[in-house]
Amino acid sequence: MTLQELYQSIGEDYEQALRVLRIEKLVDKHIRKLPQNGLIEAMVAAGETMDATQLFESAHAAKGNCGNLGLTRLSSMASEITEEFRPGHPRTMRDDAVREKLGEIDALYRKTVEAIHTYEASTL
Repeated sequence: MTLQELYQSIGEDYEQALRVLRIEKLVDKHIRKLPQNGLIEAMVAAGETMDATQLFESAHAAKGNCGNLGLTRLSSMASEITEEFRPGHPRTMRDDAVREKLGEIDALYRKTVEAIHTYEASTL
């Protein structure tokens, strides 16, 4: 499996990742690090207690990281959580809706990580 095929398999934007990181070797390096960076896990965990500060900070970090990697769906979903918990802005979602959105993020993230592991195994 090639790096481009990985992105195709998860329906994400390889060209965006290449525009940001400039070199395929860097895209490869950073997409492999995604499962260990803990950003999505921290956001989902913060949703269990509805810790607004932690939700904002982890979602904001995940939004940027995923955006840089061309993971546009994860970035967009994290952006929704970022804006929901941005300090000084009124909330528009109920807690159960936030938890549902976090569940969707977690499911997409798990699918992405599984594809990354398949990609890694194919490059050994």
